[in-house]
Amino acid sequence: MTDFDAQPELADDAVRLRPLEPGDWDALFAVASDPLIWAVHPAHDRWQEPVFRQFFANALASGGALAVIDRASGEVIGSSRFDVRRALPNEIEIGWTFIARRYWGGAVNRSMKRLMIGHALGHFERVIFWVGETNVRSRRAMEKIGGLLTDRIERADMAGVETTHVVYAIDRSGFETGPLAPAAEAG
Repeated sequence: MTDFDAQPELADDAVRLRPLEPGDWDALFAVASDPLIWAVHPAHDRWQEPVFRQFFANALASGGALAVIDRASGEVIGSSRFDVRRALPNEIEIGWTFIARRYWGGAVNRSMKRLMIGHALGHFERVIFWVGETNVRSRRAMEKIGGLLTDRIERADMAGVETTHVVYAIDRSGFETGPLAPAAEAG
């Protein structure tokens, strides 16, 4: 990620994204400790403090983790991150995303993804998203924002079990003409 700022400050009317900081632990764990957030996620045990502590440490060490802040309340309501380690050349992954359940189905995921994808596509041709094959909720969310299912299948150890992930992608043209495009918002 040479000239790419993997921890930018990004904002719109709904959310503000900023680099994740060690001091975000309490607020972020308060969100992540809800077992229902992880119920259909491959890392279904991430609500447990020791598991989330490792997730949080990995996020800080990644150099690409962002805190998601509700613009109206100023509260930390989730996180996401950029990473190139599992991506092909000229791609970047957006993942490790979660938000408090009270924000599901609203403007937060759409805003966060629009900001992150727009930022990434200034430097990369394509953004990818690994989604647990059986995580129907995340798969629907990807389709809702214009993610296209690729033919790539990836496997990763999640909660002690090898889990199959499907890969969704959004490229520049798909972003500019898809549901996250500013013109699509106005219509």
